Amino acid sequence: MKLSVPGVRRIPAAASRFTRFVLPAGLALAGLAAATAPSATAAPVDSLRPAQSASAAVLAAPDIPLANVKAHLTQLSSIAAANGGNRAHGRAGYLASVNYVKGKLDAAGFTTTVQQFTSSGATGYNLIADWPGGDPNQIVMAGSHLDSVTSGAGINDNGSGSAAILETALAVSRAQLQPAKHLRFAWWGAEELGLVGSRYYVTNLPAADRAKITGYLNFDMIGSPNPGYFVYDDDPAIEQTFKDYYAGLGVPTEIETEGDGRSDHAPFKNAGVPVGGLFSGADYIKTAAQAQKWGGTSGQAFDRCYHSSCDTTANINDTALDRNSDAVAYAVWNLSATPVPPSGPTFENLTDVAIPDNGAAVTSAVTVTGLPGNAPSTLKVGVDVRHTWRGDVVLDLVGPSGTAYRLKNSSSSDSADNVIATYTVNASNEPANGTWRLRAQDIASQDTGYINGWSLTF
Repeated sequence: MKLSVPGVRRIPAAASRFTRFVLPAGLALAGLAAATAPSATAAPVDSLRPAQSASAAVLAAPDIPLANVKAHLTQLSSIAAANGGNRAHGRAGYLASVNYVKGKLDAAGFTTTVQQFTSSGATGYNLIADWPGGDPNQIVMAGSHLDSVTSGAGINDNGSGSAAILETALAVSRAQLQPAKHLRFAWWGAEELGLVGSRYYVTNLPAADRAKITGYLNFDMIGSPNPGYFVYDDDPAIEQTFKDYYAGLGVPTEIETEGDGRSDHAPFKNAGVPVGGLFSGADYIKTAAQAQKWGGTSGQAFDRCYHSSCDTTANINDTALDRNSDAVAYAVWNLSATPVPPSGPTFENLTDVAIPDNGAAVTSAVTVTGLPGNAPSTLKVGVDVRHTWRGDVVLDLVGPSGTAYRLKNSSSSDSADNVIATYTVNASNEPANGTWRLRAQDIASQDTGYINGWSLTF
């Protein structure tokens, strides 16, 4: 339902954020709350660092049994074999995979939701699983794509990630974990067609719900037969969590570059959610230096069966799968243990402001009153701009002093629609009280849009 609340209002810190969102008819969103927001400056999220307290032993992550993870891979392989040899979007094998994972989670006490979408003329499915408890306004989310390509069973790509987070979720249930933050797991559909399922999920979450996700962790191909140990470098705190785990094993890591932007973390990152994850390599070639530190064969791909029919249960390195599965649990346990301090009050403007096509800049104002001193160095600027080609749009925050802080530049290659994100601005030289403005300009022709709403959180 679209809210039509004109003008400016102040919202207490505990209240919901500013946005308006029109949801597809019939979409079941029970259990689909979520998500966050960095930033122009992409400041580290200190609250995501592993807990360092006297309760560390209580919160220690369990060892994830390799045999259990491999048993899930065997089931996914059998499902593919019984359904034309694959588990691809729109095929019977994919829906059977969803039902297998859902059955395990339902029996373990999770609240599961199947979200439907359409891609390439076929119905797709995302599976979302919420563990009861934890702060619903602070969510740690782990996800993997569950679909394969049509040419094979997709056991490393991405049965490996899917099985690892499934077994981690079941370990949460076995431990009856009571984390400070809320835990959510997700299995995405149609990733192989261009991140369709995860993008659908993120797009259809209201910005207030996206702002609740303190971290999204992605696991795509973590059992490659000639493995490397790659860590996403997107969010510094999440990255350090994984590095800490591998340092404890004495295993060196490298920054992940092969799959950057090519997996389901990308829609979350584009919406301002802190992201991180693990990867063991696809069709890039292992160098002699990498073979020296990790073992395996130099001059060969990390996964010679990438997107091929030979991506079977034989296409898994047990050591890599075991280490990475344990790393999943380590991150889930640690990142969910420490709550984020509450944010300050939020001020918002929900009045639509048309943005002229290839025209002059327009502004939308928020007047802040009743706050002491200067604005924080981590001022959160929530933006909801609807536009048919967001690459045309330039956005600035203009403070009470008249100083402009660039939020978003134009980009001729960014053809996606809408700018729905939260940016972090160091506005500590500005007085908190006064009139703040969101300034928007469309710098190219043929596409149109408007400011749907925006907010400031101090």
